[in-house]
Amino acid sequence: MRIAMIGSGYVGLVSGACFSDFGHVVACVDKMPVKIEALQRGEIPIFEPGLQALVASNAQAGRLSFSTDLKSAVAGADAVFIAVGTPSRRGDGFADLSYVYQAAREIALALDGYTVIVTKSTVPVGTGDEVERIIRETRPDADFAVASNPEFLREGAAIADFKRPDRILLGTDDERAIEVLKEVYRPLYLNQAPILVTSRRTAELTKYAANAFLATKITFINEMADLCEQVGANVQEVARGIGLDNRIGGKFLHAGPGYGGSCFPKDTLALMKTAQEYDAPLRLVETVVAVNDKRKRAMARKVITACGGSVRGKTIAVLGLTFKPNTDDMRDAPSLSVITALQDAGARVRAYDPEGTDNARLMLENVDYAGDAYGCIEGADALVVVTEWDEFRALDLDRIKQALREPVIVDLRNIYRTEDMHARGFTYVSVGRAASYKLPEAARIAAE
Repeated sequence: MRIAMIGSGYVGLVSGACFSDFGHVVACVDKMPVKIEALQRGEIPIFEPGLQALVASNAQAGRLSFSTDLKSAVAGADAVFIAVGTPSRRGDGFADLSYVYQAAREIALALDGYTVIVTKSTVPVGTGDEVERIIRETRPDADFAVASNPEFLREGAAIADFKRPDRILLGTDDERAIEVLKEVYRPLYLNQAPILVTSRRTAELTKYAANAFLATKITFINEMADLCEQVGANVQEVARGIGLDNRIGGKFLHAGPGYGGSCFPKDTLALMKTAQEYDAPLRLVETVVAVNDKRKRAMARKVITACGGSVRGKTIAVLGLTFKPNTDDMRDAPSLSVITALQDAGARVRAYDPEGTDNARLMLENVDYAGDAYGCIEGADALVVVTEWDEFRALDLDRIKQALREPVIVDLRNIYRTEDMHARGFTYVSVGRAASYKLPEAARIAAE
């Protein structure tokens, strides 16, 4: 089938490359000539494991192309996917849908024969209705259907997620559109990926509900970690204990500095705003958003406490900047809040990340960037692990101890064992694994 992918960012590029790998002919479109020229040269603007090879092989086979010419890409396409950005709107937190609606207007002018227009972007409930209205208003004679097909890709594992999905969600009541989209996804039948067909509005809301639920799991285990530190429990064991319950599951129960990235922050906020607009407030989601925002800066206070109550004039080494490993994405990364708070407290920050440094330079000021982990640590007063890249999991601890002015490590991802670190003489602080605890005042008095 012939597919046009409008938007060649993270979702559009991964989706377009994977569709072409299925054997479809895919044209990826973007308004930025510099990006398209780079893609045509085989230069990938994002870091995603396996993506560069996938793009190169399918471009060479003639199934994947890149262009700024939306009209040519849409004309003759069986399906046109809208995969443009929907960032939070400044000032009110609603999703900015201007790129989606502009794409709809341009698509309308280029339609040629029956075409399924699919919103791949994460959009609030009712966006598909507005896309349909815009296209009908622009081209009353056009033969088309509008469907919702939200993506459920994890950065760092996007190709595997696309090719082996838990489910494929199709939001439309148009029978022709359903048949076209089932043919688009037919190669996944071999993997027995279930296809769920719903109304368009249901599909749009399902994506937000899924992300909000996962964000809630993360926030829940983070709050449990705070309690574990006070009562002398181990949050990793708590997470395993509840995660083995198949009603709960073990994924997204890893305590840390809070969620970030391109999806959870903006999607929880957009869902919260939509619910308020419809006078059906989601109190739980509102609390999740508030707790997560506060947590990131609270991690800086954990570092300050580990350093004796002050970091003024001290050099803090930060390992990991991106919001998670295996990506170069810095959007809403916890490191941004942690580093800014440390700088506000008078610390000098030196940082290293395997892939995120270039993007970090655009978002952080007055940070010294090192070329490797040990160069980052040399001469620092404390080490903070913010992102759990694999290369940080087996560092030479004797070398680290010699390199640090003081043997202080704050591990916000719990990648080392507490007993091992204490045995080596480190002042080691992690999340939800307190070595000691204090009784509440009432319990202490009763015990006495």
